[in-house]
Amino acid sequence: MKVIKIGFRTIKTAVGVSLSILIAHYLQLENFTAAGILTLLCIQRSRRQSNQAAVSRFLACMAGMLFSMLMFQLLGYHAYAFLVVLVLFIPFCVKLRIHEGIASSAVIMMHVFVHGKVEVSFLLNELFVVVIGLGVALLVNSYMPSIDKEMTRYKQETERYIAAILKEYALYLKKGYTLWDGNELLQLEAVLRKASQIAQLDAENYRSLKKGPSYRQYFEQKRKQYDLLERLLPLVSQITAQLEQGERIGECMEQLSAYVGEAESSREDRYDYFYEMLRGVREYHKLLPLPQTRDEFENRASLFAVANELERFVNTL
Repeated sequence: MKVIKIGFRTIKTAVGVSLSILIAHYLQLENFTAAGILTLLCIQRSRRQSNQAAVSRFLACMAGMLFSMLMFQLLGYHAYAFLVVLVLFIPFCVKLRIHEGIASSAVIMMHVFVHGKVEVSFLLNELFVVVIGLGVALLVNSYMPSIDKEMTRYKQETERYIAAILKEYALYLKKGYTLWDGNELLQLEAVLRKASQIAQLDAENYRSLKKGPSYRQYFEQKRKQYDLLERLLPLVSQITAQLEQGERIGECMEQLSAYVGEAESSREDRYDYFYEMLRGVREYHKLLPLPQTRDEFENRASLFAVANELERFVNTL
């Protein structure tokens, strides 16, 4: 039997809805449960999304309340009047890009319909309901749990997969064979996809609070490295003979693998070292005599392309 997990956002939603209803009921507002509905709709995955939702819903609710009062006064408080109200109001919200608030404003318009008349006290009541519902949602959503532990785990997994892929490429270039099935490339892509989604939420929550490179910047850089590793795969697999320059590139890849696999805190900047190593491979490549066979030409061309991609990889370190 699977255990049902209760997420932090679920807890925040439950607390926020209950708090909104409690406050609205304490103030003896009519339709006080609507405050809970607004809180429920407004709690989003990030602070930015929640702020945008609150603004959209507040504007839509205010516009919906005034618009429905006007239309019901003209058309009468009849059920069919909702047809005209919604047909006109929905495009209005879409035009103003506050369509997120259509559902919320519909709740307020129903209150107007049920109340059956225009009164200043009713307007203030609905205003308080909206402010309490959206305000509590913003207050509850202002706290976001730290994702540092989760991001550190994703960073370690990412670097481990990159190191493993480079090591397999190096083994093939140096030994001419490998039993590698390429699973690490698939695993790396999956980790980067998950980590990038969380890093985007982190940027929306803490962008103005954190200093230094963000998680999003880090995983964008790792995505570039993944793309380069993916491009290297067909180039490396096309090499069908062991050549001296292939072994040299393999040695460079092996050292890169060890470097990437080191703990980030103890890792030194070795960009110049790897760049000089690749430059040495290029100089050696230029001194070689012209290829004598088609196979040798194709292998050397593939190795030259591998060196180019590897240099681009080094530039992302």
